[in-house]
Amino acid sequence: MIRVLVVDDDFRVADVHARYVRRVPGFEVVGVAHTAAEAVELAERLRPHLALLDQYLPDSPGMSIAPRLGCDVIMLTAAAERAVVREALRRGVVNYLVKPFSETDLAERLRAYARFHGQLGGDQHTLDQSEIDRAVRVLHEGDRVDAAIRKGRSSQTAHLVIDAVRTAAEPVTAADVAARLGLSRATAQRYLSDLAADGRVTVGLRYGTTGRPEHLYRWPTQPPRS
Repeated sequence: MIRVLVVDDDFRVADVHARYVRRVPGFEVVGVAHTAAEAVELAERLRPHLALLDQYLPDSPGMSIAPRLGCDVIMLTAAAERAVVREALRRGVVNYLVKPFSETDLAERLRAYARFHGQLGGDQHTLDQSEIDRAVRVLHEGDRVDAAIRKGRSSQTAHLVIDAVRTAAEPVTAADVAARLGLSRATAQRYLSDLAADGRVTVGLRYGTTGRPEHLYRWPTQPPRS
């Protein structure tokens, strides 16, 4: 699970943001803070992976404490001035969402962050340039499907394949997706390969007693298949 700290001076807004986070699979809210000092204290104690941080806090600007939180930061704020945005990015903020926004807006960025976290988390093996480029691209693409659809592919089919992988209880094969959606295995395989190339799903192998190993496609927040 991705551990999230919500930071906003308005108690009602903080509660709304926490509720949004809890509805995204793979995320849990481990703390809520209403001041900069409280945010730093909770971050030190709770060790979140991600903080959702407002700029307008009563004791210090949120941006000023971003490097002290020891985790990735997404700014959720009404501050849209060029200088503020530029300074936030300079301080290492990984994404920036301007209020007011919808639950879907936040969920898209959280799911993108989950894919980013899944690609760069885990062991400390060295990444090649293509893996780094893919992680950076994934972080900022949100959960938008259409922007990444290959020529000749169907947007509707792409959405169906994504939903099939995301809502499955465990990682799936191309044959599983094909059977669920009424597609040919080759068609399901093409769309799954696109998603894997874009870093939207992770790929593992299942070895049988005979024949070639099968690819297992997993949404980043799914547990591995046994």
